[in-house]
Amino acid sequence: MSIPNDVSRRTFLMTSAAALAAVGAPAARARSAGETLNIGCIGTGGRCQTLMKSLVKVPNVRIAAVCDIYDAHLDAARKIADPKAVATKVYKDILDNKDIDAVLIGAPDHWHVPMAVDAVAAGKDVYVEKPLTHKLEEGKIILEAQSKSKQIVQVGMQQRSMPHIAKARQLIKEGRLGKISKVHLTWNRNGDRVQKTPLNIDPKTVEWKAFLGNAPAQPFDEYRFRNWRWFWDFGGGVFTDLGVHWLDVADWLLDLDHPLRATAIGSHFNSKGVWETPDTAETLLLYPNDVNVYFEATFSNARYGAMIEFMGTDATLNIDRGGYQIFPERGKGQFEELILGTDKQRGRDFYDKPDGELLHLTNWVECVRSRKEPNAPVEAGVRAAAAMHLANLALRSGQTATWKE
Repeated sequence: MSIPNDVSRRTFLMTSAAALAAVGAPAARARSAGETLNIGCIGTGGRCQTLMKSLVKVPNVRIAAVCDIYDAHLDAARKIADPKAVATKVYKDILDNKDIDAVLIGAPDHWHVPMAVDAVAAGKDVYVEKPLTHKLEEGKIILEAQSKSKQIVQVGMQQRSMPHIAKARQLIKEGRLGKISKVHLTWNRNGDRVQKTPLNIDPKTVEWKAFLGNAPAQPFDEYRFRNWRWFWDFGGGVFTDLGVHWLDVADWLLDLDHPLRATAIGSHFNSKGVWETPDTAETLLLYPNDVNVYFEATFSNARYGAMIEFMGTDATLNIDRGGYQIFPERGKGQFEELILGTDKQRGRDFYDKPDGELLHLTNWVECVRSRKEPNAPVEAGVRAAAAMHLANLALRSGQTATWKE
C-alpha cells in the first residue's frame, strides 16, 4: 500500500469558533465537590490499572464499572475497583449504564477515538489515554463528536498538569530563553522489550475479535496482543507512543500549531523480524517561524532518558517529569534548577513528585464537576498526535512529508 507524503488541512480540523460551535445536546450539569462520581474504566490493562490506582485517591470518586476483553486484566481491575463494581467484556454495557457519569479509556490506540466518540454520544465525560488518535483523519471525527456533545474530554498528556512545567511555560513567556529556534525531545531507554518468550495466554480468555475492532482480521497472536504498540494495526511506534508526550509540551509552551513538513528515519537494531515499527527512530519537524523540533527515541541506550530542551539565544531550558534546569549562554545569566522530589537522576519515565497521573486525573474530575475546560483538551490531543502521524508518514514513505495547505 502506498503512503501519501502530503497531508491536507481537510484531514485535520483546526481549532476555530466555527468548528467548535455548539450544535448538540446541552452541557451536563455541574456537580458539587461532595457528590460521588461513578466512573467506568474501559481497557483495563497495565496502563489503565496504574491510572485506576491514582483515580481511587481522588476524593468522592467511585470506580463503579470495569471492562476488558481479557480475563486476566478484568480480574486485576476488579481488585482495584469498588467491591460492588460491575464487570463486563462489552464496553457499550458501561456506556448504556445510566449510573455511570464518566469513563476512563485505557484501551489500545486504535480504540481511543471509536470508544471516545461512543462515550460522548452516550453522555459520558471522558479521560482517554494518548495518543488520542491512531490515524490522522480521526482528529476531525473526535473534535466534531466532542463539540456536539459538550462533554468534558481530558487526553492523558499529564505533563499539562505538572506545576513545574506550567512554571517553565511562564519563564518562556517572560523571555528568559531569548529567541527559541530549536527544541530537542528524547525518550531513550535501554531495555529488552523484544524477546518473544512464551506468554502462555489461553486464547479462550481473550475476546480477540473485540480486541481487533477496526483492524484487519488476523489470527490470535499473544505477542501482538501484549505488545500492540509496535504494530501498525494497533499503535504507531515510538513516535506516537512516546513522542506525543513531549511534542505536546512543545506545542503548549511555544503555542505551536502544526508542522510544515517532517523527515524521519528508523532502524530495527534489536527488533528486526519481531516489531513492525522501528525500535530506534528520529524525526525532524519544521514549524512556522523557523522553529525546528527534533525527537529521538531508542531502546538501545538510555542517554538523556525522557526530556525536552528548549534552546534559545540566551539560555537552554531542560525539562523532565521531575523538574527543570536552565543553562545560560555565556555571559547571559545564572544557572537555575527546580527539582521537586529527592530523585536527582534526570530523565526518568516517572517520578513520585510530582505525581503526574494523580494531578491530571484530579484536574479531570474537577472539570467534570465544574464543566470547565480540562488541562489537556481534545484540540491539544489531536494537534500533538497529528504531528507524529506526519512523522510516521515520512518514516514509512521514505520521503519528506508535507502539510498541504
